[in-house]
Amino acid sequence: MSLSDTRFILLTNWLSQYFKTEVSVELICGDASFRRYFRVQHLANSYIVSDSPIELVPILPFIQMADAYKKAGLLVPEIIAQDDKNGFVLQSDLGDEQLLNQLNEETATQLYQKALALLPQVAAVTETENGPLPTYDQAFVKRELDIFVEWLLIKHLGITLSEQDKSIIENAFAELTVSALEQPAFGMHRDFHSRNILVVDKALALIDFQDAVIGPVTYDAVSLLRDCYIKWPVEVIDTLKHEHFTLCQNNQLISESVTFEQYQSWFDLMGLQRHIKAAGIFARLNHRDAKSGYLKDIPLTLSYIVEIAALYPKLMPFSQWVEQHVLTRMSDKG
Repeated sequence: MSLSDTRFILLTNWLSQYFKTEVSVELICGDASFRRYFRVQHLANSYIVSDSPIELVPILPFIQMADAYKKAGLLVPEIIAQDDKNGFVLQSDLGDEQLLNQLNEETATQLYQKALALLPQVAAVTETENGPLPTYDQAFVKRELDIFVEWLLIKHLGITLSEQDKSIIENAFAELTVSALEQPAFGMHRDFHSRNILVVDKALALIDFQDAVIGPVTYDAVSLLRDCYIKWPVEVIDTLKHEHFTLCQNNQLISESVTFEQYQSWFDLMGLQRHIKAAGIFARLNHRDAKSGYLKDIPLTLSYIVEIAALYPKLMPFSQWVEQHVLTRMSDKG
């Protein structure tokens, strides 16, 4: 960013017009899209403003979800003003303290329990004032899984897939798709992890929820507990999985006839689908968007895939293939 940045000039002019005076604007960060965030200081007050090129990142889904989540009792940024033409959204400032920063061996279980407790409220939000949320259907799942093949395997690693390779991948993707679509479907945040949950005083606030859909009941829980950015011992995650299972049954999100074994299979395979997608997105961010910082997160994501797929006989060939052909190549690339 520079002072000659056209969008930055538009943004500062818009803010000055809104506040009727000049303001201090400081870049905080960009996210994993084309969106940027700035902190705005006006008098003694602090705000956040997002800059979303409207042709690339529509702002209405974020604004509508913020309203729907607020009505559901969730803590989210308050929308103060918006510029529909240029894609600027002025919001309340909830601070910078990500849940990730507070997680350690002593706090993890309690903080994850607190985050999981938000999911019944998230699940209840299945529409905005614009109508029902999009559905996480078979085509949706396929689009996400294909990112892995296109961007990580072919573009980043330069793998030429044999017919046997394609068969292994297609069979695994078919298993994951069936598992995802047979789960009960409710509102889901779709990016519910430790970087998108802010600690505000003693409460937890949600951000980055503009991609919310109606989809599998385990999706948000596995996003949180098998985070692409941090990993916890199996026994910690097992305890929290049981808690989420009970939470779902108590809130009628999962039928009492569903066994924990069935839930665990849904959870594991949903996590695989998400990690496969995430590994592809991290590679895409590097090659398409010149954001190389996410490459360091691919090995952990792949290790989840190898480890969890190995637990299921139908997915064992995929586990072995990823370990031999993908994880090793990532290691070789440094």
